[in-house]
Amino acid sequence: MMSLIACPSPNYGARPPGAQPCMIVIHYTGMKTMEAARERLCDPAASVSAHYMIDEDGTIYQLVDENKRAWHAGLSAWEDITDVNSHSIGIELVNPGHEWGYRPFPEEQMAALAALCRGITERHTIRWVLGHSDVAPDRKRDPGDLFDWDWLARAGVPNIHAHKG
Repeated sequence: MMSLIACPSPNYGARPPGAQPCMIVIHYTGMKTMEAARERLCDPAASVSAHYMIDEDGTIYQLVDENKRAWHAGLSAWEDITDVNSHSIGIELVNPGHEWGYRPFPEEQMAALAALCRGITERHTIRWVLGHSDVAPDRKRDPGDLFDWDWLARAGVPNIHAHKG
């Protein structure tokens, strides 16, 4: 069973009329600790957020309501969508990232991610599950080469990186 903790961020806005989530964008926090990441994602001066953050122990923090526009993808695009934030659900995985000691994503964290993604796909018509590096390839590397896209697909979350067959 997922542990979900409300941790509201002030960093969000309304989705434009007609904009609905059609993708899930997976990130890593790229910060030294979960506490530092949570503080930044909830800091009005940072102007950054995500809908969810998942700690390495599998605890899920809901930062922004799924019906709102979180500010997680920055300047980004996917296929014909040039405003990814308005059309996505953003999930941050606690991981120090390439700058602070990038490491594999723990089993508990991946299991929580899979459960969360399956729930999101039940609530929304999700066409794509992809990484921050897919929507902003010139700027971002996350979730990176240690992220197990095939495992996520086997856990019931189809995504653009899973090997077919």
